[in-house]
Amino acid sequence: MTFANPTPRDDLIYLTEGGFETELLYLHGIDLPCFAAFAILSDPAKRAVVKGIYERVCDVAAAEGTGLLLGWIGYRASPDWGAKLGLSPDGLREATLAGIDFLEELRTSYADQVPDFRINEGLGPRGDAYGTGGAITEAEAEDYHAVQLETVGDKVDLVWAATQNNVPEVIGMARAAKALGLPFAVSWSLNSESRLNSGPSLQEAVTRVDTAVPGGVAWHSTNCSHPLEFEPALTPGAWRERLRCIRPNAAAMDKIALCKLGHLEDGDPVELGLQMRRVAERFPWMDIWGGCCGTDHRHLAEIARQVKAARAALTMTV
Repeated sequence: MTFANPTPRDDLIYLTEGGFETELLYLHGIDLPCFAAFAILSDPAKRAVVKGIYERVCDVAAAEGTGLLLGWIGYRASPDWGAKLGLSPDGLREATLAGIDFLEELRTSYADQVPDFRINEGLGPRGDAYGTGGAITEAEAEDYHAVQLETVGDKVDLVWAATQNNVPEVIGMARAAKALGLPFAVSWSLNSESRLNSGPSLQEAVTRVDTAVPGGVAWHSTNCSHPLEFEPALTPGAWRERLRCIRPNAAAMDKIALCKLGHLEDGDPVELGLQMRRVAERFPWMDIWGGCCGTDHRHLAEIARQVKAARAALTMTV
């Protein structure tokens, strides 16, 4: 398996964010235009709420002795979404870099409390994350996403595409990142049929991107899918060794339905932790864990405890 930052360590797992956007929307009542968290950091009151959410995640990592890989604040920091938010190209660049500065402040604050703290830049799709990804070509995606990648440059440890459904778009992203020498990872989102909305299986998506851009993707992962959605997709084969991370939704509900509920559906944190333990037992090389819609620091704490327990048990049997 090819890894980029964070470098794997046998004694360490990493936690990511939970579903901080749904937490902002439904627990704190903060409007989030275009699901763009980076765009609200300029408001001191809203920034304080975001900081509190992130600090609770960091506190879990400090208590559980895990590393951190944080940075999906920039999920919507690409040109089309920036324009929808009323940002000029210069304004988008400034807001994107402000998101990285926010994470750097956190890293400085927790430098002595966690064993390793890495920052990534989140890349969202150009179109609807819950659709098919649209008709974007590989070349169009490479040009489009290069704007955000050139902005962040070497200021982050990793660029990480999230909630992806379109194989050509991810191929374009990977080519843009490779051309700039940036470590790149991708998270695929699966539907209730355990496939991408655009049609391919997870195995097909991973294989097609790796074949199209050799060495362009450090590792693959899933996000915004409940265990009932992603478990059937983990079909046998060496391709599964390319998966390094799972970021599940809290509840086994359709994603569009979750967004229309008007309240947070947070499921059962303990049950989710146990479900992730079973995944960790099957795939012991997975070392990056987090959450997506409906999850928060409570879910992350349960996941961290259960995954650590699974890894300890496997070590004892070797």
